[in-house]
Amino acid sequence: MIEIREITAENSADVNLKNDPFKLIGRLIVERRDGEWNYREELLPESEITEMVFPDENYIFENMLGDVLLGAYEDGECIGVAILEPHFTGRLYLEDLKVSRSSRGKGVGKLLIKACQEYSRTHGFKGLCTVGQDNNLVACRLYLATGFRIGGLDTEIYEGTRQAGKADVWFYWGDVG
Repeated sequence: MIEIREITAENSADVNLKNDPFKLIGRLIVERRDGEWNYREELLPESEITEMVFPDENYIFENMLGDVLLGAYEDGECIGVAILEPHFTGRLYLEDLKVSRSSRGKGVGKLLIKACQEYSRTHGFKGLCTVGQDNNLVACRLYLATGFRIGGLDTEIYEGTRQAGKADVWFYWGDVG
């Protein structure tokens, strides 16, 4: 059984769950028309599917005392992490969400997001916000499947970097405004 609980000083090392590679299967194409966000998926042919991995963050637990740190545990082992930071909008910003490669496909990401949503509700926040890269279609699908809506698109964030050509999609869950 998978259990979601806060990461505390006793299990603080769990906040540094290793980043595992994830598949890049396509792109979320986002447009704004007539004041509404619309999207469609652009899937890659099987031969063009690749993997990407983010660098490990090397978080320092003592520097994160104002954050909400949630871990997903199975048989006592940390298999997923969600990191929430208070955001100036009155929401919690989902800074990081990761699930170990061997535990993907078991609904761990959805359980973590549901726990984040519940924390937001019970602690007086307006909701959640987060960012997903448009080429991380699996993550974008997860946010949309758990009730997030698209609220913005940043097409210039990666210009001049090795990730030029990608865009960040802003996702929101909870109260509007």
